[in-house]
Amino acid sequence: MRYAYAITSALLLGGAAATLTLNPSDAQTAQNEPGAINAISAPRAGAPMSFADMVARLSPAVVNISTTQRITVAQQANPFSGTPFEQFFGGRGGGGGAAPRTQEAQSLGSGFLISNDGYIVTNNHVVSAGAEGATVESITVTLADQKEYKARLIGRDELSDLAVLKIDGANFPYVRFGDSRQTRVGDWILTIGNPLGQSGTVTAGIVSALNRVGQGPYDRFIQTDAAINRGNSGGPMFDMQGNVIGINSQILSPTGGNIGIGFAIPAEQAKPIVDKLMKGQSVSRGYLGLTQQEITADIAAALNITKDRGALVNGVSPGEPAARAGVRPGDVILTVNGKEITAQQSLTYLVGNEAPGSRVTLDVLRDGKRQQIPVTLGTRPTNDQLAAQNERFDPDTAPTTPRATTNLAATAGLVVQPLTPQIARQLRLDSTIRGVVVADVDPNSDAATKGLRRGVVIQSVNRQPVTTEAELIRAIQQARASGAKQVLIYAQLPGSPFAQFVPIGIEAK
Repeated sequence: MRYAYAITSALLLGGAAATLTLNPSDAQTAQNEPGAINAISAPRAGAPMSFADMVARLSPAVVNISTTQRITVAQQANPFSGTPFEQFFGGRGGGGGAAPRTQEAQSLGSGFLISNDGYIVTNNHVVSAGAEGATVESITVTLADQKEYKARLIGRDELSDLAVLKIDGANFPYVRFGDSRQTRVGDWILTIGNPLGQSGTVTAGIVSALNRVGQGPYDRFIQTDAAINRGNSGGPMFDMQGNVIGINSQILSPTGGNIGIGFAIPAEQAKPIVDKLMKGQSVSRGYLGLTQQEITADIAAALNITKDRGALVNGVSPGEPAARAGVRPGDVILTVNGKEITAQQSLTYLVGNEAPGSRVTLDVLRDGKRQQIPVTLGTRPTNDQLAAQNERFDPDTAPTTPRATTNLAATAGLVVQPLTPQIARQLRLDSTIRGVVVADVDPNSDAATKGLRRGVVIQSVNRQPVTTEAELIRAIQQARASGAKQVLIYAQLPGSPFAQFVPIGIEAK
């Protein structure tokens, strides 16, 4: 930092500081036209030449968090059980079986006080069991003055990766949340935490990007190049006014260490959740009860829509809000309450930010026509409940009997037969599903390339229901006659809880 400022000072002394050049309002110039951008002659207003005073003020509110976990570990059976050597290895569990044993483990992270009476914000993963069969027995909070406190878990939210703790006492140093919506790419930021067990570590950097989409459905991170490592999780990200604009959460690294790509949960998203958790309330999110799939370039071409815009519905759960409102598989949902669905604003994200029981309007594209569907949202189930709902039998092969097809080109390389009640039972399908079953696939066809195989149930082609091979051929012929190079089939793949739309090429080879 001193080197960077020294260079700047030299430029100023040499008279090289640039001034804003005025141009006619209708004249377009290069974004970095010489003189169009002020030379960086000093830190932006509010940014200090040194972070020392700022750190001294903020550090007392940042805490270290450690957990003690009890892990149950299965032991190996005595390999000499039943032999003359068994008595020499009795401690390893005689009789062929071994009783499980427990062992202790610890984890470290960071957090920060948000009230003078001891409420602390951190990541959920900092205070959660880190392994299967593990339970958290105690949580210890260490302040900057090295005083230790036993903490109680007040609440946690797995989807946002946030948790609130409480320590007993009064007059604790604390910090407030700021407005992360004012944060800009390029702004200076400061982090304080406990990386790799090194308490009170301060790092500085800039905001590298905003609204970074993570692996979770509600992840929209602030990205930074400030050094963030294991143990920084749950610690605060400060702006130059000392406001908490983010909660350090994740890093992207092939090595597990800092490479300059760290992520923080924006204060805008965190504060409403923290407020609920402090009151002992659970965090609930809006829910439609449908599944969707990515709109690839092929699917976009088949539907004549724009790629990366909208959500293609490929399944609707019976009795859930979407089904009750009349949403159907094949619908493309374009907006939620006028907010466009994009890669940064997914359908799940937009709906999840609405309160359960609220009424939203979906702008839907169906059969090439737009219409609006009002929906009263339900409450999103937990991850475990959703996983249980999606659990489905996955046969290796469908117990069908292939039959000859005279012209594979006419069926785009597919050998199909009607879906009978017997086959539906063998495939564990809902009795209401209608279609044709794939008995065989030409390995050289695009259908095979796209993953279609024996046991797949095709319900429609270009939104036309098909229940016989003749209907399949007719739909493909109609598409070819219109000049189309592919069709969009709606297919139930073995093991999948819902059907999916799959574009397959239909050009004769």
